[in-house]
Amino acid sequence: MTDIPPAVAAAVEGELRLLDPTVRSSVTLFSELLHPDFEEFGTSGRRWDRASIIAAMTAGASPRPITASDMQGVQLAPDVVHLTFTTESHGVRSHRSSIWRLTEGHWLLYFHQGTPVSPPESPAD
Repeated sequence: MTDIPPAVAAAVEGELRLLDPTVRSSVTLFSELLHPDFEEFGTSGRRWDRASIIAAMTAGASPRPITASDMQGVQLAPDVVHLTFTTESHGVRSHRSSIWRLTEGHWLLYFHQGTPVSPPESPAD
């Protein structure tokens, strides 16, 4: 078993915090994890910037619970970590890719992309 580099562990911790409904519903908690230049390509195909994702995620209804699996990370540079994982929420699965950057001593989410997972095809009769 190999040790997880501290940078990867920090990025995983940040990613899991972002999936927490309490964090996702708080402008303050959510904002403190996003890099000032944050961008996302969502599962809908929409492009989000920092302000628009904060507004959307913290507005109105309680966020739906999200579970993550198959989380893997690699440190690309001393200040850059790439994570990949799969999420599930209400039966909908998505593959995820995140880039975290060490900025002023804090690991912040710099880029995120979600890609819907197609349902498995039925075998031919």
